[in-house]
Amino acid sequence: MDHSLNVLDEALRFNNATVDLHTGRVVLIEDCVETSGAFVLHQLIKRSLSPNSYGVVLFVAFAQPFSHYERILRKLSCNLVTHRDNGRFFFFDMPKLHHPNADVGNSDQDRVVDLYGKIQKALEVVSISPEYKNSCITIMIDDISLMEVAANGTSNNVVDFLHYCHTLTSELGCSLVILNHEDIYSDMMGPTLILQMEYLADVVIKAEPLVTGLAPDVHGQLTVINKRIIDEQGSLRNRVCNFHFNIKENNVEYFYPGSRS
Repeated sequence: MDHSLNVLDEALRFNNATVDLHTGRVVLIEDCVETSGAFVLHQLIKRSLSPNSYGVVLFVAFAQPFSHYERILRKLSCNLVTHRDNGRFFFFDMPKLHHPNADVGNSDQDRVVDLYGKIQKALEVVSISPEYKNSCITIMIDDISLMEVAANGTSNNVVDFLHYCHTLTSELGCSLVILNHEDIYSDMMGPTLILQMEYLADVVIKAEPLVTGLAPDVHGQLTVINKRIIDEQGSLRNRVCNFHFNIKENNVEYFYPGSRS
């Protein structure tokens, strides 16, 4: 399999020897109604589960059922069924887990605690597996805005859950990847939740439409912000990369503005 680096890989500071996300990193993908950032999540799933990786993915799905991700990843030459059966891909189907009949008498906080408990149990399974106990574990959430809907609009419970998961990045070295539709929030709590996520994130990826409008071979632009990078003078700074993307049937093409004839 071809593991050559693309523009997104370089922006995320991968190299030819690095397949997984750097240990303990929090990556926030922000998109909007006009431009979905789900393809970035799909690319990170593929990379985490690649043959050259020992990665394990714990995927919390509020947006789509398993069949949706399985179909898309199959086009990217990644078999989620095989990885699920081999213990490298744990899928939490939140609409099914939060079926109304199963939640009678449970508060929103109880459901959040229950989800965190399921994640902890999955981590225990990985930790005792001889094959994967030293793996790079990535928790992915698609998408956190729908978690707020599942919690009946209670942003405080979502923030608590994010902090629970964030503790795993320091205690166990897990990585955390969050997809969020930042332009759906209409109440006053929305900005608070977004600011909390951006504060926790080491990397922010913004998927946006082109400033110049629609183009036939360009579907949008990505801005990747790596926070607190040490420069050559030893100072902390943010590293910002901006480039375009074109989503194709079996892959995504990334390129800098003006780099294609």
